[in-house]
Amino acid sequence: MPLTSMGPRTGRASEERTGRAGRPGSVLRYGAGFWTVAAVFVTAMAFSTVPTPLYPLYEAHDGFSTFTVTVVFAVYAVGVLISLLFAGHVSDWLGRRKVMAAALGLELLAAVLFLSATALPVLVVARLVTGLGVGMLTATATAYLQELHSAHRPDASARRFEIVSTAANIGGLGLGPVAAGVLAQYLGAPLRLPYAVFVVLLATGAAALALMPETVTKPAVRPAYHPQRAGTALRDPRFLAPAAAGFTSMAVFGLFTSVVPGFVGGTLHHPSRALAGLVVSAVFAAAAAAQTGTGRFGARTRWYAGLLAQAVGMAVLTAGIRLAGLPVFLLAGIVAGAGAGLLFKSAVEQVADAAEPARRGEALAGLFLASYLGLALLPVGLGAASSAMNLSDATTWFSVVVLALLAAVAVRGRRHGPSTSRPHA
Repeated sequence: MPLTSMGPRTGRASEERTGRAGRPGSVLRYGAGFWTVAAVFVTAMAFSTVPTPLYPLYEAHDGFSTFTVTVVFAVYAVGVLISLLFAGHVSDWLGRRKVMAAALGLELLAAVLFLSATALPVLVVARLVTGLGVGMLTATATAYLQELHSAHRPDASARRFEIVSTAANIGGLGLGPVAAGVLAQYLGAPLRLPYAVFVVLLATGAAALALMPETVTKPAVRPAYHPQRAGTALRDPRFLAPAAAGFTSMAVFGLFTSVVPGFVGGTLHHPSRALAGLVVSAVFAAAAAAQTGTGRFGARTRWYAGLLAQAVGMAVLTAGIRLAGLPVFLLAGIVAGAGAGLLFKSAVEQVADAAEPARRGEALAGLFLASYLGLALLPVGLGAASSAMNLSDATTWFSVVVLALLAAVAVRGRRHGPSTSRPHA
């Protein structure tokens, strides 16, 4: 679930693409490809969050505990991380279309697994496979969009690519819970129909993708394979603050996509699956709006605005939990989501700017490693705590931990935070 998009590296291959796009027919084909890939990207990311409003139904159907739900969610994060490290970069020589097709194939397999059974082992495997597909897809689709944009509009700025790639990524994550919630609430077969719909959508996307132009010229000799390297970057003191920021930001998204639907239906007594999906979608929508609407902010302004908004959101969340009020809880999700999205984008920009070009991929891999540990570990800790205390108390302690981490990030960021005020529009 990477929540921001950085422009991929360009070189001789992109120059060759631009040259091939000189003919009017080719230009139109790259333009159609840009929007088609964006639509496929949205669909694939939406599928990854389809189970979010359905977790309470799994709990009721098979007797899952809150801890079990968070473990199932964490397995997804592990799948994304594995895929990012081992397959997120192979489209540079295998081709964007081929790797995107493989990622869609994994998501189709996961959808079939969800359709086949509701047993816990099947859910765990399905979520792992979903994560593997998403990790492979996000980097590839982002690079594909940038290259299609450049070929379609070689003299234009990258603004369209940046907005569309961010909207496709986070917009898809936000669309999934709403679509699943509405289908489950109003059309019956709640643990089957949402997945059946996405089988059709993903298959349609795969068919459309086969007609799109490839943007990578395969090398005469395929480079030797190696996984993305990340360990060295995590030991660089310049990257500790953004890594911690990524950890806490992803933990907040993990909170809202794992246990919050059960909290809304149980503690807040609003059992509507559509409402649960809407609450989660509002968090991602706020993150997308914050990321796309602050392009003219300076780096330090964006960094501290993200810290402040996420901290305020978590404080309001604690109040909303204690008051058991849906409006306050929803407000907390919107503010925390905006802060988390903004802070994560700032962390990615900071690492990309500070890293040496030859080690930028390694540094970003380290950031994503730390971020996905937050996505997996803190929600699982929350689930474990909920078995020893009620969910309201466990969520309050989760908020306290996140606030303490944000304070540490703020202190660390004073020495190694963003040092420039230029915008990243």
